[in-house]
Amino acid sequence: MRRRRLGSDGPEISVIGFGAWEAGGGVWGPNPPDDRVIEAIHAGLDAGIDWIDTAEVYGSGESERIVGLAIAGRRDDVRIATKVGPSPEGTGHRPDQVVAACDVSLGRLGIERIDLYQLHWPDETGVPLEDTWGAMVALLDAGKVGAIGVSNFDRAMIETCEAIRHVDALQQELSMLHLEDRDLIRWCGEQGTGVVSYSPLAVGMLTGRFDRAGAEAVEDWRREDEDSPFTDANLARSLAVVEGLRPIAGRLGCTVAQLALAWNVQQPGVTAAIAGSRSAANTRDNATAGDIVLDDATLAELDALL
Repeated sequence: MRRRRLGSDGPEISVIGFGAWEAGGGVWGPNPPDDRVIEAIHAGLDAGIDWIDTAEVYGSGESERIVGLAIAGRRDDVRIATKVGPSPEGTGHRPDQVVAACDVSLGRLGIERIDLYQLHWPDETGVPLEDTWGAMVALLDAGKVGAIGVSNFDRAMIETCEAIRHVDALQQELSMLHLEDRDLIRWCGEQGTGVVSYSPLAVGMLTGRFDRAGAEAVEDWRREDEDSPFTDANLARSLAVVEGLRPIAGRLGCTVAQLALAWNVQQPGVTAAIAGSRSAANTRDNATAGDIVLDDATLAELDALL
């Protein structure tokens, strides 16, 4: 699989990463047995994926625990990215809380250093961002983490951090059905900040597995979140995009999901995309997208569709 450097100074990573959000359980219903999730992770590693994204809030630590089990004995093959969340959902973004959260994550993961440590989303409890980012820099200086980044931040917040120390990475939502942050992502690329995109398959819509009846039959949060492609307000456009992708994917000999992932990692500023699954077969299919390179004509055709 193709690999790229994360920003100006970060590690080289595969253009597709394994997202362990689902591994924490409670996303699409009850969590499957650990061995099934571990099998999916191993399938990704065997297919060329060399980094895993997780977070302390995914399943209240369950995701980190399972990732730790999966990488036992394979630490040299994989880089680990995880995140600390603000309170009350996460440990908190006060400096002492950031340090404590890092130590707990290291323990759950069973590793001595986190390769990329990130602030999961902005704090709204009044903790100064300068203090929080200072704590992240201290973790870097102490050798507990190898790179530091942010997630769900805007440009002004990133610039606040930059005044203290360079932001190695931004994790931001990007998909063919969520284009709002394209300019921010492009700007990050120009500034030497790597970008890993999350939800590149639009919480399942861009897998191509849903028709209208199937989408309307979904019984989880995707039918209620106003930003979801599965809500009644967004469903018609979502399905129209998917139907427009089918003939292009067929012409290229790939699936709709692989086309969506290949498009994602070729967007200006994007280093890599996070693709999660609890299925080994789906993980292998996602990894295949890392070898697909779209030509300029196809990229223009896709932009016209979107």
